[in-house]
Amino acid sequence: MKAERERLGLNQAEFAALGGASKRSQVDWEQGKLVPNAEFLAQVAGQGVDVQFVLTGIASSNTLSPEENELVISYRKLDVRGKARLLGLADGMNEAEAPKAVQRNQEINFHGRVGHQVIGDINAPVYVGHKKK
Repeated sequence: MKAERERLGLNQAEFAALGGASKRSQVDWEQGKLVPNAEFLAQVAGQGVDVQFVLTGIASSNTLSPEENELVISYRKLDVRGKARLLGLADGMNEAEAPKAVQRNQEINFHGRVGHQVIGDINAPVYVGHKKK
């Protein structure tokens, strides 16, 4: 329910008011302490709330934009590998959920002539050449 409220850009009091409920009820619903009744859900459905998403976590197709609907149709046509690739691509593009850097205290010493290549994010100091002791 919180995700749907946020999708609509409403605070808890505003969302609750769509169906004639109190902010306290909204807080309880979002915390999973209580569930909204059918009367509330029917009222908010008329205000643009995707009740199917609120109940099941699955967006109803009539609330998707044309672009979103096209993505869903294309996704459903993919094989398992294609779906995994598309989900990986979408996950990688979502900067809001980018993984946090892992702190590592590791030092690797190489002696002699060594060529190197760095692949991936660099989230730690990198020394090129050699450090003087």
